[in-house]
Amino acid sequence: MTEKLSWDQRYRSGEHLLDQPAPLIAGVADGLIPARALDLASGTGRHTLLLAARGWQVTAVDASRAAIGILEKRARDLNMPVEVCVADLEKHEFEIEPDGFDLICDCYYLQSDLFPAICAGVRPGGLIIAIIHMLDDSADVKPMNPAYLLRSGELAGFFAGWRILHAREGKPVDALHKRAVAEIVAQRPIA
Repeated sequence: MTEKLSWDQRYRSGEHLLDQPAPLIAGVADGLIPARALDLASGTGRHTLLLAARGWQVTAVDASRAAIGILEKRARDLNMPVEVCVADLEKHEFEIEPDGFDLICDCYYLQSDLFPAICAGVRPGGLIIAIIHMLDDSADVKPMNPAYLLRSGELAGFFAGWRILHAREGKPVDALHKRAVAEIVAQRPIA
């Protein structure tokens, strides 16, 4: 079974129907003037819909057709315009437009070779909010492929020269997750 098919099955089964946005995304979004946002690996759109409800023009990208279908239905039911794209980021099926977004959210998705494009996709003065799982040998977390897990200090390394507004490593604040996370809110320099 392919990874993409596995995620489609999970979403269809209701296993990953997350409604509550991560507190970090909700808190940061409260203080921003709505503009253009990108939600990478959006799943069923808990962050997409939060941002759209606050007036953002949001593009949501996910490899799972099932997740994007759920997101589209939710957006229609709420009468919220969102742009969606079914694309496998690992296969580079979606190109992040350089200087195209005022905010990029990357939550619980790690693809290290995508960070240069993510950073280039944020307009000067814009923000990246990332929450990424970390290596964690706690007894209460399921084993996970280490290729999708950060090591301590690794996330901040992607944002050298950026203004770091928030950085934290440790237990997640998001009650839906148990594995340790690295969080960052980074602002691209204007000049």
